[in-house]
Amino acid sequence: MSSKERLMQVLVAPHVSEKGARVAEQGNQIVFRRRARCDQARDQGRGRAQFEVKVDAVQVVNVAGKAKRFGGRPGRRSDWRRPTWKLAQGQTIDFAGVEK
Repeated sequence: MSSKERLMQVLVAPHVSEKGARVAEQGNQIVFRRRARCDQARDQGRGRAQFEVKVDAVQVVNVAGKAKRFGGRPGRRSDWRRPTWKLAQGQTIDFAGVEK
């Protein structure tokens, strides 16, 4: 598996929320969902390699998975991390033009 394919598996999707929209407008920041077993040190490189943008800073919040019931049986959703990338001045990521 190439490093580009590994990057695609780490970042799950952009995280859409009210707070994410607010920080995107005010501070040129993007919020993502990513897998729990990844390190923060490589996030700036991920932005450069996957989206071709310069990332100035990264903040990561660990989100614990909720305990839920699945068909009457107790279960648990996966833990995940919410990295917030502060993009360099003049840098943007356009998700509308990206095909899935």
